[in-house]
Amino acid sequence: MPPEKVEIFKHMEDWASENILTLLKPVEKSWQPQDFLPDPASNGFLEQVKELRARTMEIPDDILIILAASIVTEEALPTYQSRVNASDVFCDETGIDSTPWAIWTRSWSAEENRHGDLLNKYLYLSGRVDTRQIEKTIQYLIGSGMDLGTGTNPYLGLIYTSFQERATFVSHSNTARLVKKHGDIKLAQICGTIAADEKRHESAYTKIVEKLFELDPNETIMAFADVMRRKISMPGHLMYDGYDQNLFVNVSTISSRIGAYSALDYIDVMEHFVNKWKVEKLTGLTSDGKKAQDFVCGLSQRMRKVEGRNEKKVKEMHTIPFSWIFGRKV
Repeated sequence: MPPEKVEIFKHMEDWASENILTLLKPVEKSWQPQDFLPDPASNGFLEQVKELRARTMEIPDDILIILAASIVTEEALPTYQSRVNASDVFCDETGIDSTPWAIWTRSWSAEENRHGDLLNKYLYLSGRVDTRQIEKTIQYLIGSGMDLGTGTNPYLGLIYTSFQERATFVSHSNTARLVKKHGDIKLAQICGTIAADEKRHESAYTKIVEKLFELDPNETIMAFADVMRRKISMPGHLMYDGYDQNLFVNVSTISSRIGAYSALDYIDVMEHFVNKWKVEKLTGLTSDGKKAQDFVCGLSQRMRKVEGRNEKKVKEMHTIPFSWIFGRKV
């Protein structure tokens, strides 16, 4: 990245300490997975497990698939932190760098680490999923890595992560609603709690991009357009369970079908950021910047015309087996 762009982020460091790091929660005030799980040190542990298993009995297979996919995606956290650390600005050269960018990355990762841990343990205790198959999928995914098309460019990376955090917030929120409908209030609370974390993290990345629009609007709008042209690849897009080469596509179909996360949600997220970052009101752009602005502002309308037809096709797709639920078809 050109030195003048690096300087923008250095100029932002004091601002980041005051406006971004304050969004982190102290460890002693943070929830931990054990707060939501049966207490193994308690005399009533086995009874608590029985109650958990009874609560999950009414959760249908399609929701179990989405929960399993969430576990796989959340547990691939090592890949996400390594990608953030590869950025020209967020790189943590010593592993204990004191820049606000390095502190944020380590602390963000530490907070996110609880999500997969909690969901994984809960579904393991439920007995409703094939835990070994989920574990295999996690290992495959971490080993495969991910290519988001953002390279080491922090502008691209920050826009991608803003989008991804909001998409995950929407997905977990919708899953909480679906789970609650089927009677597991505790699991709904878990999904809602994770969603709240994602929302707070979204706020941080959104604020950073908002600041970049203030300091460097032309570069930022061109980065926004670049990310949208590539279309956001979800972190788990390379997931594989040893059987299904199209696992991510098939999971996405189920997600869309039941209302956990769909292409229309994707468009809603995009429109949210166009409005949040006041993209239509940007001024002083170069000709390329104006083209990028026009592209971003008109994209959602074009996509809605296409996706409205695709949603109907999704509901008509045939059932397929999923190893995460012992090969049952959904």
